[in-house]
Amino acid sequence: MCCNTSACCPPAQIFQEKICGNFLGAAVRAVFTAPAGDYFEGTFEIFNSASSTASAVGTVTPAVGAVTTFDAVPGFSNAAAVKNPISFVIDAPTGVSGTFCITLYKRVLA
Repeated sequence: MCCNTSACCPPAQIFQEKICGNFLGAAVRAVFTAPAGDYFEGTFEIFNSASSTASAVGTVTPAVGAVTTFDAVPGFSNAAAVKNPISFVIDAPTGVSGTFCITLYKRVLA
């Protein structure tokens, strides 16, 4: 049983998860989804290949609050940090390819 003092309750542990992958244009792809409350923060990054013909657009939806949208022009990367993320979608038209990385943070009570 836990009490209200730190003497008998262990502190919460923070876990970091990293997910990376490739994307190829021609579709809107959901690359991450999670139930509300699973992660308290996340960083979402897109690298758009220099050989791409247009920008790649990332959209991160939080459990509460405004949606965050960012783009990466060919040859560059761009990122956004979002509190309480529940989904990440990449919109890449035909001729666009690159990589994405997601770093997620979760608080777990021991």
